[in-house]
Amino acid sequence: MFFRERQQLTICVVAGVIVCVFVLFGYLPLRKRMKAVKQAKIAQTLAIAKGAADGRQLPLHKEQLLKMQNKLGNYKANIPEKNTFGGFLGSVTDLMNENNLKEQEITPGVEVKADQFNCIPVSIRCKGELSQIFKLYRQFQALDRLIRIEQVKLSNDGGYKGQVSMETRAIIYYRAKVG
Repeated sequence: MFFRERQQLTICVVAGVIVCVFVLFGYLPLRKRMKAVKQAKIAQTLAIAKGAADGRQLPLHKEQLLKMQNKLGNYKANIPEKNTFGGFLGSVTDLMNENNLKEQEITPGVEVKADQFNCIPVSIRCKGELSQIFKLYRQFQALDRLIRIEQVKLSNDGGYKGQVSMETRAIIYYRAKVG
């Protein structure tokens, strides 16, 4: 009887050790691996969803790009290869005369040289009616060269006779000589 109880106890201990070994070396590592696989699957699902959402945005980005390309056109064509500052001054003077603006003053600043484009700051002043000045700005946009208006100051005359003094700081560009 004692032998039999001992045999049962030994079988229970061996079974317990087998269960512990299975749990420690089989079940727990497998569970940890399954958890890592589930997390990887969730991360992949999120990446796929983000890619799909980005894919739906692609036509909108293409449309924006086309609009920007149409808006910009060939901007290099609006930047002359030579410093044609004299021609620009003549064009601005002609536009101001065409709009019957008075007290015209165009003052060039110090030329700034860069890698691809050089620029010349220009101060433009004149006096006239507000509608004439706005027409001048619209004509600036239609010029065949790139002009960046940096600052505009409009001041009403002291007598309130409808005359506005305009001061503009603009920058004109031309291509730098490479080589």
